[in-house]
Amino acid sequence: MYAPNNPIPGVVYRSPERMQRYVEAGVLPQTTLVEALCASFTQHADRVALCTPEGDIRYAELDAITDRAAAALLRLGLKPLERVLFQSINSKELIYAIIGCFKAGLIPVCTLPAHREREIGYLGCHADARAHIVQGDDPKFDLQKFALTMKVQIPTLQHIISLRGEKRNGVLRLEDLIAAEKADAARKTVQAIERDPFQIAIFQLSGGTTGVPKIIPRMQNDYLLNATLTAEWLGFTKDDVMFIPMPIIHNACLICFLLPTLLSGAAFTLPADLTPESWGKVFRAKRPTWVGLIRALLPRFNAMIEQGLATTDRIRAFWTPDAARLVRQKYAIQSYAMFGMTEGMNMYVKATDPLEVQDTMVGRPLSPLDEVRLVEPGTDREVAEGEIGEMTCRGPYTLAGYYNAPERNREAFTADGFYRSGDLMVRTEIDGVSYYAFAGRNKDTVNRGMEKINCEEVEGIVVAHPLVSDCAVVAMPDAVLGEKSCIFIVPKAGKTAPTVSELGEFMRVAGAAKFKWPERVETIDALPLTKVGKLDKATLRQMIAEKLAKETQVK
Repeated sequence: MYAPNNPIPGVVYRSPERMQRYVEAGVLPQTTLVEALCASFTQHADRVALCTPEGDIRYAELDAITDRAAAALLRLGLKPLERVLFQSINSKELIYAIIGCFKAGLIPVCTLPAHREREIGYLGCHADARAHIVQGDDPKFDLQKFALTMKVQIPTLQHIISLRGEKRNGVLRLEDLIAAEKADAARKTVQAIERDPFQIAIFQLSGGTTGVPKIIPRMQNDYLLNATLTAEWLGFTKDDVMFIPMPIIHNACLICFLLPTLLSGAAFTLPADLTPESWGKVFRAKRPTWVGLIRALLPRFNAMIEQGLATTDRIRAFWTPDAARLVRQKYAIQSYAMFGMTEGMNMYVKATDPLEVQDTMVGRPLSPLDEVRLVEPGTDREVAEGEIGEMTCRGPYTLAGYYNAPERNREAFTADGFYRSGDLMVRTEIDGVSYYAFAGRNKDTVNRGMEKINCEEVEGIVVAHPLVSDCAVVAMPDAVLGEKSCIFIVPKAGKTAPTVSELGEFMRVAGAAKFKWPERVETIDALPLTKVGKLDKATLRQMIAEKLAKETQVK
């Protein structure tokens, strides 16, 4: 009773013994994500669910549209537990498609609009995808044409479905499919689908910093638990209006905002694009109460405020994983730091935590049954409090294994099922509570003559400099010390990046040890990002290494 009814080959499920422990402890629900969403849609039927550029969508309307989307997908011959590739930017149609898949029992595979032949070909074949849902109106890249090309390369692929697209041979339009379904019949079709809380809800992707991304199975009840705990921890209410201009299909947006919003009966806003002008329209019309931003997007938010396009008067909190102190100091509004990974484990600070925790740490795990061990990288030896160690973890919403990746799973998990995250943490106990501070990735350090410099720590200091909009520290080769630190700086508009000596003085005043001071400053217009929207330090390391090599040749 604590295992799926129809296990999918290649999926690593948690042991029934562990699942029983989580369920009987009252932590892991014995219901599905889609059942919880449907209950919320009914409870909040008259409230606004989505605020879109085309108008507001109420919960009852969202419920009916997604019923029809689910029935339409099933009418195509797709069957529950089959996989559907997603490639689209944010839109209300994307939300219809995601929830439609949930209701139909189909499994979304969360690829990115930026993925191309290598990633989509691999992921489509690896997941045995049967359908490919793409954005139909991207002016920069023809995803419909691309999907038709990929259909030839993915043997199992049967249907290409566009969102917001013009009619094209070989491509179905989601809008047409929905329009062809009758509401009452669609509801009956959805209600007839068998639900299994221990089965897969969604296939998310790993960061894919080396090679192609790995597929992360997230279960119906663990995804529901993750979303529910987030809403409870942060105190979301039905009166909240959420603004998070990040890709909806990403785990961060889905699990930290969209799903918690819909489970709470709150409103989720969708700006037309990523410009300060579009954001300002949303703020003036809908007056968001919650803002979710990563540091890379903060300059756009600041520009919106500084240009008088919006105010912060109704915002009650920010979700800013990597810039909480910066945002709180600038706007004097509660800002929540957090640590999250697509594989599961989430940590948050609370408004009641000591200021030291809020300013310098990522908090503590969401669930009382989350288990965290900090170990010496490459070993299972636990480090002492205050020492940097690699985070290993397991719990009711953390994966038990990547999909169909036995070799990777042997490397990524300990013998007793703890996931080796590759993230470095430091544990500190305050008043009997263990808090964690993020200390970078295993390789996100500079080894300067055997002195380890944590890049994340330096970046956290420098980003507060009045001339700095954003920054990233990487190692650069040095013939004497092995490595020195180079910092890439995005200056504020109209400003010049601080010099090495100016930066050293700033860090001295901040109390940073001298060996941590960057020894070279490179100015850059924008920091490069990977395809999943994370900072691409590999590119920065390559840039500085090539520049140094050329300078050596000139000499």
